[in-house]
Amino acid sequence: MSGTLRAVLASTSLLLASHSFAQPASSPPSRSTVLEAAKEVMAKAAYCALITVGDEGQPQARVVDPFAPEADMTVWIATKPVTRKVAQIRKNDRVTLFYFDRQGMGYVTLIGRAQLVTDAAEKEKHWKEGWAAFYEDKNHGPDYLLIRVKPTRLEMVSYAHALTGDPKTWRPIEINLR
Repeated sequence: MSGTLRAVLASTSLLLASHSFAQPASSPPSRSTVLEAAKEVMAKAAYCALITVGDEGQPQARVVDPFAPEADMTVWIATKPVTRKVAQIRKNDRVTLFYFDRQGMGYVTLIGRAQLVTDAAEKEKHWKEGWAAFYEDKNHGPDYLLIRVKPTRLEMVSYAHALTGDPKTWRPIEINLR
């Protein structure tokens, strides 16, 4: 083995050994610890991918600008009713939200069901002024629709929070949200 390769391997081993993510957790984290960390990862990610099931059964992903999660991790997303995602949710309400925080080396996946919401009070509550250019009458018109994602399961990894899952299988930390 060359001296350069040996040096790279040695420095990589030292780097991994010096970080908490290279070592398995001594006990599973509490539910509240995981949920708080997940909310932080989601906030830092800002945007997420909404993944629906397409007509051919193939997952379809697109970037969306969600609202912060509610206490039960429900997430609201705004869109136009004529979009592919709305048609796909009408046919199959199973969805996944994927948030990625590159700087914190973490991600959150929410797996659940989506509901299309046209209620005026909810539309008023879930509005961002920065979206005014995209909707004719802001959140009051028929071109503004909400998607409510009620997750049943959360998966996450966050090296910034020392929540890394199983070091052998790479299985993430999971919480049942039902």
